[in-house]
Amino acid sequence: MSPWTRRNFLMSGTAAAALPLSTSDALAELADVDGTDPVALAAAMIRFDTSQSGRGSTDTGTGAVTLPHAQFLERIWQAAGVATEIIPTPQENNVHFLARVKGKGTKPPLLFTAHSDVVTVERDNWTQDPYGGTVSDGWLYGRGAVDMKGAAAVFMAALLRHVKAGTAFDRDVLFLSDCDEEGGSFGAQWLVDNHYDKVRAGTVITEGGWTLAGKDGSTPVLASLTCRDRTSMLVALTARGTATHTSHPDNNQAMPRLGRAVERLRGYRPSIRLTPLSREYFTELAQHTDDRRFAAALRAMLAASSQSELDSAGAEVIRCSTHPWVHQPMLGTTLSFIGLQAGLYTGIIPSRAQAHVRIGFLPDGDDPAKCVADLRKLLVADQVDLTVVGRPGEPENDVINRVRAALARPPSTLDTDVYAMWRKAVSETYPGAGSAPSQFEAATSAGPWRAKGIPVYGLYPYTVDGDTVTRMHGTDERIRTQALVAGTDLVHRMLAQLRVG
Repeated sequence: MSPWTRRNFLMSGTAAAALPLSTSDALAELADVDGTDPVALAAAMIRFDTSQSGRGSTDTGTGAVTLPHAQFLERIWQAAGVATEIIPTPQENNVHFLARVKGKGTKPPLLFTAHSDVVTVERDNWTQDPYGGTVSDGWLYGRGAVDMKGAAAVFMAALLRHVKAGTAFDRDVLFLSDCDEEGGSFGAQWLVDNHYDKVRAGTVITEGGWTLAGKDGSTPVLASLTCRDRTSMLVALTARGTATHTSHPDNNQAMPRLGRAVERLRGYRPSIRLTPLSREYFTELAQHTDDRRFAAALRAMLAASSQSELDSAGAEVIRCSTHPWVHQPMLGTTLSFIGLQAGLYTGIIPSRAQAHVRIGFLPDGDDPAKCVADLRKLLVADQVDLTVVGRPGEPENDVINRVRAALARPPSTLDTDVYAMWRKAVSETYPGAGSAPSQFEAATSAGPWRAKGIPVYGLYPYTVDGDTVTRMHGTDERIRTQALVAGTDLVHRMLAQLRVG
């Protein structure tokens, strides 16, 4: 196969042929990838199949193969004269990668962390090779294009541009490619527990805040930097009935009972919760959106004086938003239906059917114990049991208290130089767009550092439309190549503010 050059990626309107890479023997194919080019770099990262296999809806991942990906990164950083380390975990071929750009040491290090593992794919549904790193019509396709190899490439390319220019920073700047964020047992918590001396930092930047596009799908309207994560809990819905021959159906079948229960929970509408952090975000969004109807809905929500008014106005905000998948989780508890298990044989009506539901909780929002109790009341009529799924042998109260503890962590403060650097870079990169702190809609690798009181900010450094966000963890995941280029400019401008001498 011919060497993979930068030109292969950037040829307008063409798709670069590629095969997924999963062994170190194939690294020579990527020897000429330019580490300062975020499109070429992200495409190369995608070609490494670092997917988590998982075990159904219980989220007990078995660990991805991340070593070849780490070795690829190691070559690029070492060629730039930067010290690196591959940190093995107890899972074979599953590793963390760390690069350290030495600074003057006058301030604690800044750590960029971007997980190397990705979720698995339903390959038959894709129109592009999910591990091909294909560029077509201005889009980069592949698993991880958004979450989060695209972000990793932006962080890395921006930093390497400074390294190659000979920039001296006032502090060490670290780039961490962590593993097991999407599942498995040896992710960021394991790394912090076992190697904290290597990843100690004064501030951390990971995945999180979006730069949302306006109605045209590409013009930046509002950039956000997330200061807090949501936390989720897995529950199982179990219906029981009579096991019998399929020629003897009756009204006591487990699967229809479970179906009714799922439909009942699908109609569950938790109260809208407008937290101080979300209020600041939506206030800024109301001032910058180019959608008049959406702006009016936002203003009505912000002005609501009762819970009923807030619920009505918040529902209208979600209906009007072109990014409801981002905004709904910022406004309260969510339910995601993620797995079904039933049936042993085609000739048997099963006695048991089960569904898994992930409940997402907003800090300063609903109490997990009360939410579980409310859902159980809804299921009484269907005679369906709800159980909280925790670690093996973990009692329900312990799971709930663990979730409560995560929700109780305060948001990262806004009085850091890194937050100020980001706002300045946004104003320079996207003139006219707003910027605001925000609540992230999911959990990230930030927890271990936040638990130590270290400010952690979340940043997906590219402009996205609603369709792009929907494809995250979905079919034909993709990101605009121009968004990667602009995001790299943003992070480069942030880092420029650390220059000394």
